[in-house]
Amino acid sequence: MTEADFSFLCLLLQQRSGLSLTADKRYLAESRLGILCRRRGIADIEALVRQLRMARDLALESAVVDAMTTNETLFFRDQTPFNLFRDIILPERLAANAASRSLRIWCAAVSSGQEAYSLAMLIDELSERLAGWKIEILGTDISAEILEKARAGIYSQFEIQRGLPIQMLLKHFQQVGDKWQVSQRIRAMVEFRQHNLLERNDPFGRFDVIFCRNVLIYFDVPTKVKVLEQLAPRLVPDGAFLLGAAETVLGLATKLVCDPQHRGLYRHAAMAPPLAASPAPDFRPRPAAVATALRG
Repeated sequence: MTEADFSFLCLLLQQRSGLSLTADKRYLAESRLGILCRRRGIADIEALVRQLRMARDLALESAVVDAMTTNETLFFRDQTPFNLFRDIILPERLAANAASRSLRIWCAAVSSGQEAYSLAMLIDELSERLAGWKIEILGTDISAEILEKARAGIYSQFEIQRGLPIQMLLKHFQQVGDKWQVSQRIRAMVEFRQHNLLERNDPFGRFDVIFCRNVLIYFDVPTKVKVLEQLAPRLVPDGAFLLGAAETVLGLATKLVCDPQHRGLYRHAAMAPPLAASPAPDFRPRPAAVATALRG
């Protein structure tokens, strides 16, 4: 790949997705786009770039973005945010929304769906407590291809082994050949839509909880600022916003501040200092053994 071709691809990715591709990731571009070329019958990356330069091909541009987007995810990833959701955020929102009996959750950059389905399984544990409630879980991602996988809810043995407690596997999945599919009940709890975090999101409305984890790390500072500015207005005034463990809004957003009691949890600045709810034992899922990954 020539320097000129790499520079062109970097600019394309930045404009289309916000992805910041640095020089040390050139090998990654060559590897992933080489695979894309072979799949599409394009001679090489030079021919790919030439085709992109010749005419605006939105489908091909999207394929390039898909190829370069990192879709690393797993069930109950990092665990702490899910404990926060179960023990602090969910009881808090149930109390706050007792009159409307509704709860809206947005998983931004949801990838192949494990995060959204993890939340759905936690909520399902409270099915009796939430009878009559309207629960909405929205999962969005820029990649149409990865969203098809999310909607199908079918995962390999390797994907299942990564973080999914065995009791939840037995309760919420059916085996399909050598793979596992999320139950229809849990899949019905989640809606997946294609969405670019750089674009306007007004039609989505407002959410009680927003998960935007492990995506800002791939953006440069101006893009991080833009994404946070787009997301903050979508959070209800007393809602909860969660980032990944390696991410922060410090120096990037004025409308969101860190909850001093819980790492990775953010609130609207106007609500600071936040009032964290005490864990409500009757809201918690049934006691379970320490999560054990399925082996074999």
